[in-house]
Amino acid sequence: MKTVDLLIPVYNEEEVIELFHAKLTAALTDLPYIFAIWYINDGSKDATDRKLAGIAQTDTRVHVLELSRNFGHQAALTAGLDRANADYVISLDGDGQHPPELIGELLKLAESGYEVVQTERLDANDISAFKRWTSAAFYRLINRIGSTHVTPGAADFRLLSRQVVEALRDMPEYHRFLRGMVAWVGFKSIILPYSPPPRMAGKSKYSLQKMVRLSMDAVFSFSLVPLYIGISLGLLMLLLALIEMIYVLSFWVTGNISHLAPGWSSLMFIILIVGGFLMISIGVIGVYIGYIFQEVKGRPVYLVRQPESAAHDEKAADR
Repeated sequence: MKTVDLLIPVYNEEEVIELFHAKLTAALTDLPYIFAIWYINDGSKDATDRKLAGIAQTDTRVHVLELSRNFGHQAALTAGLDRANADYVISLDGDGQHPPELIGELLKLAESGYEVVQTERLDANDISAFKRWTSAAFYRLINRIGSTHVTPGAADFRLLSRQVVEALRDMPEYHRFLRGMVAWVGFKSIILPYSPPPRMAGKSKYSLQKMVRLSMDAVFSFSLVPLYIGISLGLLMLLLALIEMIYVLSFWVTGNISHLAPGWSSLMFIILIVGGFLMISIGVIGVYIGYIFQEVKGRPVYLVRQPESAAHDEKAADR
């Protein structure tokens, strides 16, 4: 039988992790595959680690990877991808909003020849209008300014073939936006829409700050348009300066120099506009330089506090 690795990043999910694992186990019962379940604990501060240890003792398919601190959702997924060694790799969240019941459908599509099965989240009515609007605006922006099309509503709930996983491992960038990276590598793909159920317990760990940071990683990793905007602003200011010069020369040509009164307010307006454009352009360039600085340092995307046990290593080798 073919092998499947399930990658499940978790952060402070003590209230839900046991319920989720029971639901996951039920969804896998009748599927004719050999499963390995990887829980990546992303520096949880609650009892998630103890809950995962108990789950691993009762289910021999479970591997637990403890990161040294909270590196973020994308880094935790990367840690799982680095250890995945199966024919198919499926990533999903451990809060129940990525329904495990869809795993069979993902595998059915993979068996029909698709190398990437990307799920598309259909927003439920209980999602706030602000989150719905910001999500739509983000995907519209990234698809307009980037060269890689990212499916609106794309979730980190997806199936990847072994070849796609190996391609992602060849992309060791520090600032990671896996939805864009998966779209960039190509391969034969299909979209599977789904309606997310409510969280089984607890609350979302994706704060507004984390969403803004992920959006910045997406924009600055997949587009140079912000730099082109800076160039465009500079050209606009040159055009305005040319218009101003022609306007002043017109008074000299017509002999109406007396009507050319110096204007302090207009001068200050131009200075402020030029200064604002310059600060924006310098700031954009600074962000790109900061990203380059973090890349060239070569720091790892994540650090492991507690590696997998030797038994788990032998089990993976046997597979």
